[in-house]
Amino acid sequence: MFFSPSNLKAAKFFVSSSAEITSALALVQPGDTLVMKNGTWQNQKIVFQKNGTAEKNIFLVAEVEGEVFLTGTSTLRIAGNYLVVSGLIFKNGYSSSGGVIDFRNGSLESNYCRVTNTSIIDYNPVDSKTDYKWISLYGTHNRVDHCYLKGKTHIGTSLVVWLSNKPNYHLIDSNYFGFRPVFPENGAETIRIGTSDWSMYDSFTTVEFNYFEQCNGEIEIISNKSCGNIFRYNTFKDCEGMLTLRHGNRATVEGNFFFCGKKPNSGGIRIIGEDHKVINNYIENAAGTSMKSGITIMNGVPDSPLNRYFQVKRAIVAFNTVVNCAQTLNIGAGKDSELSLSPLDCIIANNIFYSSQTPIVTFTDNPANMTWSGNMFYGTSIGMTLPAKNYFVNPQLSKSSNEVLRLISTSPAINNSDTNYAYTTIDMDGQERIGINDIGADEFSTSPLMIKPVSAATTGPGYMRIPTSVIESKKRTANNFMLFQNYPNPFNPTTTISYQIPKDSFVTLKIYNMLGNEIATLVNEERKAGSYNYELGIGNYELPSGIYFYQLRTDNFSFTRKMVVLK
Repeated sequence: MFFSPSNLKAAKFFVSSSAEITSALALVQPGDTLVMKNGTWQNQKIVFQKNGTAEKNIFLVAEVEGEVFLTGTSTLRIAGNYLVVSGLIFKNGYSSSGGVIDFRNGSLESNYCRVTNTSIIDYNPVDSKTDYKWISLYGTHNRVDHCYLKGKTHIGTSLVVWLSNKPNYHLIDSNYFGFRPVFPENGAETIRIGTSDWSMYDSFTTVEFNYFEQCNGEIEIISNKSCGNIFRYNTFKDCEGMLTLRHGNRATVEGNFFFCGKKPNSGGIRIIGEDHKVINNYIENAAGTSMKSGITIMNGVPDSPLNRYFQVKRAIVAFNTVVNCAQTLNIGAGKDSELSLSPLDCIIANNIFYSSQTPIVTFTDNPANMTWSGNMFYGTSIGMTLPAKNYFVNPQLSKSSNEVLRLISTSPAINNSDTNYAYTTIDMDGQERIGINDIGADEFSTSPLMIKPVSAATTGPGYMRIPTSVIESKKRTANNFMLFQNYPNPFNPTTTISYQIPKDSFVTLKIYNMLGNEIATLVNEERKAGSYNYELGIGNYELPSGIYFYQLRTDNFSFTRKMVVLK
């Protein structure tokens, strides 16, 4: 049975079945923890439904992380506010009804909830055409991080975000998605944000620092089907698919690494819709063609219904490095009697396109009013007359750390971008772009790399700890300098700012208002190498509603992010 010490402010309840979890929840208070005893939990339908607070979350955790196995037809439903689940493994089973992990129970959804340090491994039904999702995100401001999703062989998205008439603000970060075989039909995405019928609604979901290895389910590894989402600092390794902006507008695709490994049907980024920004991405050895190129800009359908192809308008493709791809850049892909609207008013600026396979640019259709400026082409014919203010010259790239092709000191790309199209202040490595920016995703620098490709060793479960009541806690070994987006954001009354430093450094962490005035100093001291959380309460600094900036600075690193207070 479960145990509840009544004389403690934050209690622990030890449970060994879903029934005991339900019974314990009747007694649980904000700040309490449910501890799932080690061992195999077979055919357990767990419902974690309660309300914590921003200051005191409620936790459902493994007694020892990675030693609680949910098997058979076990599932998890999370419903309420400020709930955290950590340390579980789903394997040797399948879901008999609904998803494996749903952020709702019936009609009650989750807000400000989190699943971390949890695995779903080969959790497949016998019939591969049985459609269910492994993780379904409902509600708002939820987070899935440091999880491992491996071996999904049946139809259905591995992780999906469901839209409503208000934005989600979810965070999907630091997960390891791996080894999904090719499925013969659509509907086998690894991540999907939204659906076609909700695609014109804002989600504002962020997908960052995730590792995708051999995620081959279908052409859309990530399928964007809503508006305002951010995809940044993810790494794709040997995947037969693409990051696809399928429906919706105003997505940002920034600082991702695509190591395609010349796998069949491998590509980089596919663009559909309006006002997308594709900047600072590194794409190498993509073997796909047509709609599966290094970068693909699609044609659209006149008066397109929600489930077809909207015309690409005002896309910005800038400061990317695309090298050694079978088809580097395809414009107007998919053109036929239905997809008759070519891309309109797009900007292709300050990119490096380097390939020996002809041509570098494929014009499946002729774009309308496309701007070409500051791009560097090399290796074979361009596929068009070289536009003014562009270059055909060897960018002089060399493999350096992390097996990434970067500029060498004599590269003509250095200080040669068109300053009219300066969309970023850092490069793919998180290094500051100084003066006239360099062409491509890399800014030549001898400074340490601040952002690196992630890998199986730096994502997924295994090294995170359960959050505690400690205001600031060192969490894990850090591989590079990094300042993470605060979570939740927007927030009230508290949020967590996370950062990591790979070596002992003097650290300052400060908050500034919109005018650049310093509001507060959170950290100002020498710190050991590691990763840290800082829990910020608006009451401590009397922060009114509005937009603020927080900046992490060390001797050789500086990075700033935006946060929003809503009262």
